Amino acid sequence: MTYTSKFPPFLKDKQLCEELDNDITEAGRTRSLPGQPCLRMADHFNIIKFMGKEFWASNLENIASRLWIMSTPSSTNINALHRQRVKGREIIVTEEPRLHLVWFYDRIFIKPLPKYLLSYTLWATFLVNKDESCVCQDEVRRAALGFLRTYRYLIQHESDFIIAQQENLIPKNIEWEEFCEFISALDGVQDSDVSKRYSYGELRLSRLNLYAPLLFGNSHYENLHGQYGDYFARMYGPILFVFALVSTVLNSMQVALTVEQTPVTHWAAIRLASRWFMSGSMRFDAGCESRKDNGGITDAG
Repeated sequence: MTYTSKFPPFLKDKQLCEELDNDITEAGRTRSLPGQPCLRMADHFNIIKFMGKEFWASNLENIASRLWIMSTPSSTNINALHRQRVKGREIIVTEEPRLHLVWFYDRIFIKPLPKYLLSYTLWATFLVNKDESCVCQDEVRRAALGFLRTYRYLIQHESDFIIAQQENLIPKNIEWEEFCEFISALDGVQDSDVSKRYSYGELRLSRLNLYAPLLFGNSHYENLHGQYGDYFARMYGPILFVFALVSTVLNSMQVALTVEQTPVTHWAAIRLASRWFMSGSMRFDAGCESRKDNGGITDAG
């Protein structure tokens, strides 16, 4: 079924959160946003503002046209949760939308799915019905829809569902069959229906940090090194590689210079072999460096 912005992305009988269906809570108090007791449902403006902070990653949205540098240009580039474990990645819970689906070596950041986003009433009241006083409503709706759709790819099997509940990514009172019926409604959501950031899936933090000075005007996107030892430990590999490269080149040049000083009549064959060895060694090192660089650019993880 094709998605239309005139209605919530799922039917009311498929919703997984019914807390907003009644006008008054059991205690007789004015309703609050599920999971956010300080936010009253009557405060329409602040509800939209709150959801904007929860789902709209302004820094990534602003450079969305350049995200292809750091990720495969596909919204389906999201590994299911069981695949994250197969790849040896630890799931780190984050509440920041800018870190959702950002991965770094052996970890990936995932923002939990709040239960209010599973409510039909929430979508119908705040994200579908137009509010002329709130100019950001449309972008908040598109970002919330894009975020919700990411769970269509994160949870594809019952094993993913179990992992999600173990990691507190989804409410624990939901059954697997219910979730399947709910999430299948998002099959009709296209990239044109969501915010631009969610036209992409997982993003590699090392590349975000690399291009941060150019794209964000900061020295890094997110600094994860709490200790200098951890920071320099990640530099040992590149430093050793450069050291080995320089040593090989210098040794090759030394062999060439030594051979040049030998008598031509006696050492012509050795001179020729040395030149070939020197040239081959330098080309091999250059090729390794080029291949290493190319691999770092094309591998989208």
